[in-house]
Amino acid sequence: MAKRYVVAKLGEIAPGTSKLVNVDGKEIGVFNVGGAFYALLSKCPHKGAELCKGKIVRRVASDEPGQYAVIPDSEMIRCPWHGWQYDLRTGQSWCDSDNVALRKYAVSVETGEGLLEGPFVAESYAVSVDESYVLVEI
Repeated sequence: MAKRYVVAKLGEIAPGTSKLVNVDGKEIGVFNVGGAFYALLSKCPHKGAELCKGKIVRRVASDEPGQYAVIPDSEMIRCPWHGWQYDLRTGQSWCDSDNVALRKYAVSVETGEGLLEGPFVAESYAVSVDESYVLVEI
């Protein structure tokens, strides 16, 4: 059964940013993309760079030279060392999509009241019932 961990207050990870957290010995990047949260192992499968230090970009498509379109809702994290890109929603690589993908983790946002009730393991934080928290599930 998966364990859930509190990693941040909702407002700590602004849209378009990320936070590097250590959960159960794993360095995980938690990303806020327009209010939706995604979590990926922050180690590039290509050469091990810290992906959280990379830039969040959108995928670009082209049908012919000189013509391109930015694809909406296609946020990617670009590796800071070699530019490999990974889909924030799935962890899929667009450099070698058949052989390389990041491990992804489930992320949820819940109220402080919900955290006090469930039969799961979570780090202890002083919270009030009206605040929301970001959880990473491993």
